[in-house]
Amino acid sequence: MKKFNIRKVLDGLTAASSSSSSSSSATAQPGAPRESDAVQETLQSEHFQLCKTVRHGFPYQPSSMAFDPVQKILAIGTQAGALRLFGRAGVECYCQHESGAAVIQLQFLINEGALVSALADDSVHLWNLRQKIPAILHSLKFSRERITYCHLPFQSKWLYIGTERGNIHIVNVESFTLSGYVIMWNKAIELSTKTHPGPVVHISDNPMDEGKLLIGFECGVVVLWDLKCKKADYRYNYDEAIHSVAWHHEGKQFVCSHSDGTLTTWNIRAPAKPAQIITPHGKQPKDGKKPEPCKPILKVEYKTTRAGDPFIVLSGGLSYDTVGRRACLTVMHGKSTAVLEMDYPIVDFLTLCETPYPNDYQEPYAVVVLLEKDLVVIDLGQIGYPIFENPYPLCIHESPVTCCEYFADCPAELIPALYSVGSRQKRQGYSKKEWPISGGNWGQGTQSYPEIIMTGHADGSVKFWDASALMLQMLYKLKTAKVFERARSKDEKPSTDIVDEDPFAIQALSWCPESRMLCIAGVSAHVIVYRFSKQEITTEEVQLLEVRMQSDFNDVDSPEAAGEHTPTMPTPGASSSPQESEPPLQPTTGCNSTDGPRDNIPCLQVRSSPLKQSPGYQVKLVIQLVWVSGEPPQQITSLAINSSYGLVVFGNSNGLAVVDYLQKTLLLNIGTSELYSPSEPYQRQPRSPRKARQPSGDIPNVASYMSRLSNLYTESVKKLRSSHFTLCEANDGSNTSDDRKSPTSGPTSPCNSDDERKQKFIDKVKLKSRRFSKTVASDFAKMSRKISSSGDQKPEQDGKDNSFTRSRSSSVTSIDRESREAISSFHFCESFPRKTDSLLSPCLLVGTTQGFVIMVALSLPPAGDQRLQQPVCISSCGTLMRLKGGILTMALLDSTGTLLPPSYELWYDPNTSDEEKEKEREKSRRRRPASSPSSQEGQDSQFAVLCSEKQAKVVAVPSQTCLYKHSITETSFVLRADVVQMAGTNCVACFCANGHIMTLSLPSLRPLLDVNYLPLTDMRIARTFCFSNLGQALYLTSPTEIQRITYSQETCDNLQEIISELFTPVETPEAPNRGFFKGLFGGGAQSLDREDLFGETTAGKASRSLAQHIPGPGSMEGMKGAASGVVGDLARARIALDERGQKLGELEERTAAMMASAESFSKHAHDMMLKYKDKKWYQL
Repeated sequence: MKKFNIRKVLDGLTAASSSSSSSSSATAQPGAPRESDAVQETLQSEHFQLCKTVRHGFPYQPSSMAFDPVQKILAIGTQAGALRLFGRAGVECYCQHESGAAVIQLQFLINEGALVSALADDSVHLWNLRQKIPAILHSLKFSRERITYCHLPFQSKWLYIGTERGNIHIVNVESFTLSGYVIMWNKAIELSTKTHPGPVVHISDNPMDEGKLLIGFECGVVVLWDLKCKKADYRYNYDEAIHSVAWHHEGKQFVCSHSDGTLTTWNIRAPAKPAQIITPHGKQPKDGKKPEPCKPILKVEYKTTRAGDPFIVLSGGLSYDTVGRRACLTVMHGKSTAVLEMDYPIVDFLTLCETPYPNDYQEPYAVVVLLEKDLVVIDLGQIGYPIFENPYPLCIHESPVTCCEYFADCPAELIPALYSVGSRQKRQGYSKKEWPISGGNWGQGTQSYPEIIMTGHADGSVKFWDASALMLQMLYKLKTAKVFERARSKDEKPSTDIVDEDPFAIQALSWCPESRMLCIAGVSAHVIVYRFSKQEITTEEVQLLEVRMQSDFNDVDSPEAAGEHTPTMPTPGASSSPQESEPPLQPTTGCNSTDGPRDNIPCLQVRSSPLKQSPGYQVKLVIQLVWVSGEPPQQITSLAINSSYGLVVFGNSNGLAVVDYLQKTLLLNIGTSELYSPSEPYQRQPRSPRKARQPSGDIPNVASYMSRLSNLYTESVKKLRSSHFTLCEANDGSNTSDDRKSPTSGPTSPCNSDDERKQKFIDKVKLKSRRFSKTVASDFAKMSRKISSSGDQKPEQDGKDNSFTRSRSSSVTSIDRESREAISSFHFCESFPRKTDSLLSPCLLVGTTQGFVIMVALSLPPAGDQRLQQPVCISSCGTLMRLKGGILTMALLDSTGTLLPPSYELWYDPNTSDEEKEKEREKSRRRRPASSPSSQEGQDSQFAVLCSEKQAKVVAVPSQTCLYKHSITETSFVLRADVVQMAGTNCVACFCANGHIMTLSLPSLRPLLDVNYLPLTDMRIARTFCFSNLGQALYLTSPTEIQRITYSQETCDNLQEIISELFTPVETPEAPNRGFFKGLFGGGAQSLDREDLFGETTAGKASRSLAQHIPGPGSMEGMKGAASGVVGDLARARIALDERGQKLGELEERTAAMMASAESFSKHAHDMMLKYKDKKWYQL
């Protein structure tokens, strides 16, 4: 059997769109309007430019952290080489090292607007933070030694770098050149030591004497090095490995943390043994023996206070018998020890202090704890050590994001409304103090339109975010899982689940911002309709509607007699499915016995107890698809809601259903093949090739499971299954049965077949299909299907369905091909359903994965009481157009090219008094945007914009003639397409699997932008990428981060003004007062002239082969190349002045050197003259 190769799938995803350029020009069709009638398009290529704007969320896989206590800026490095910098709420910045190597350590040049980063590839970089988009000024790449630790003393320009070999090199951070001064490991340790001390794990200078450097080696040796004398003053030895070292501010003591969970305190003048040894979490034996070893203490910090006991903060060190216990941070203050449990493992922590000077009382006030998936700041100044409320949007990944939507320029009152109900959800017990990381300033841009991002999550929650002005703040969180009963344990998990994990996961969102109506589709084939209210209510019973959507392969699908096929839509008076009668409120009639397959049972159980609903989004109706004859319901692939019509429509691979959420009734439940009109050129045959054979009751289940397998497995697996299916079908003729029940008579009771082999095969297929997580499996199946179809795609034939070119003799081939068609998109509109119509009427456009766009007419009763009593009529009007690939988006333009959004009803609170409610409803009755006038005979008044995975078309309505078409890609496929507003007009924005982002003008589909931006490397990007109005887009770049981009030239030009500023000029605090006696007797801090000690004059030059200096793009050379425009001219002028001043300085230095040389020569000449002045010629 040929195995499924994921590498081939990814290769297909990232294939270059080589032929897209050849087909980049839109093709005008014969029915295209004359030049005088054409819409005047104002969008040009100059309006578009692609660039990243800002990244939100928690840094993915953090590895290091640093804090500037004066600027109050926090920096976090990641394992992918990214840098995230945070200031006050709304001030954040993202940078990336080109190498992508992990950031092992960060060091701020305190209050200098610069940052040093050390990477796992043994490179050191200097970042300039004084500009809005930080850039690297210098880089230094070590080639012979591995970097393990860095230390930059406060107000020093000399950086100490420890290596794996145990040596210490010194770098000038201004020029990023190595000093000739090197501390070799063999000189630091005792000569009698026979073993290598291991890598350098700590470097720090004595707070009171800058000339003394404390060096910690991994083996447990600590050396106090005299920089001036170039020798070791003291050596401190301990049996256990060292992880970190911390000084007391007076420079007389230091504390070491060890691998056995102990802390050793040393007096610097007593190296023989530690002054104190403690095991914070060890059990003290009664006989005075050494306590039992504990887990390593990975880091310790020792901070003093002027008024009380010092703080000792440490991570790790728990006893080994605490297996399974969460990571802890321990705070020791005086005699009290507080153990603070964390939700995730600790990566690093920093103690924030009032002073940046290490030789003063530290006065700690907070601890920043960097966890693997969170950032926590603990208040040390309050009893109980409460945490600060985090103002950053770091909880995006609280539950994995499964889908996302982006709304730019939405109604202005939405954000205050969502914030008012969301503020009640905030937790209590936070510290009352202000957030301590408060540096930077907000941008000064004028971009003020409201933006909202919605994220759906695996736990069933939906989060609303305020994304205005390049910031992100959570407004409101909706928990959809509250509607359902929860299993108390894994044993109580219902057997009807169709996914192994996350049964409440959000799969699709449909939101109407004007009416605030929300509809969600979940992975367990459920749909929930929500309405927004500011009043709290208690719902006694959640309204439930169960829908029985069957596969077209199953002959039980229709109540009509076998062989009869009515391709047109039923009228509302006739029942097209058993659910159109009064729906059951609870699945009590379902059959779930062990003797037969499950039937009429939903995947989740709606709660039966009263539901208290807080202000915000409140559930109005729950719709669930049920099991059918042992087959689980198909997952929902498309979803749409319209507040003006009061309708919800959803579809999957079986067909579509239309629900009236006002009357809470199912209007339509129909298979995809029944949507097609028999008289149209796109007519589809009945799907099952055995439709007229009337098979027995259990055989259709085999076909249903084969259709499921064709969605879940690759082509090779389907070929393997085909032999089993053919064998079952061969025996079908002799086992026909007439005891099949009609679905109108209630739930079907499966018949026990005499052929046990068939039943075993059915059970085996069921077992196989359960093993897959349906979400992942369907994603991969969809990707593999698109790639395989993109390679053998034939030239388009508008009048012919080329998916039916194969022989229909093989039932398996037919099933495999036909089972691929599912409903892929919906669009509510007011248009002309038929070619002969001249009046606008409500319509529904339906798009399928086979590229068909079908027009469905809606007949709505008059507003008011009649709307709640009379049924909505629905009728199919046939296929509007056929495109290559599945349909992704549809929209309507009027004759002037203006976008016609779906009609909507303005929001009103449904829980107010009846009088107020009626007033609000009268104001909001069917508010529709300006629509195009009625069509005159032979004249089109609308353009239908249709976009699929392969191409885009513009169709004139009502004549239904194709005016323009454009082939977007031949070798790849489009993942996301949206019709968006841009610069006062509209365009089509597309994101392809090969990484290209493209925009097309409307209505002529002229290419405006084509940039190879981001090759698809993860299903997460395909699932979350979305465009919005005004040139905005976003996607989930990692499981924890949202990356926002813009394709607007105007936004790119104003980006420097919009984004926040990290560095702000702040005065450095004054140095601590030494006091009269300390100054008199020399008891204060001893300074060191590092320039004299490490400079080239004294120390000489370092070996060139040790490290390579690389100028960064942010240096002078980089600025020359990057400067452009007026700002560039100013920058170049400033650079020229700097260079002129530098040259003048060099000239002055050379002149002074020449004068000194001339003076020296004159002096030597004068000395010579005096020496030989009184001597005779024979004395010379």
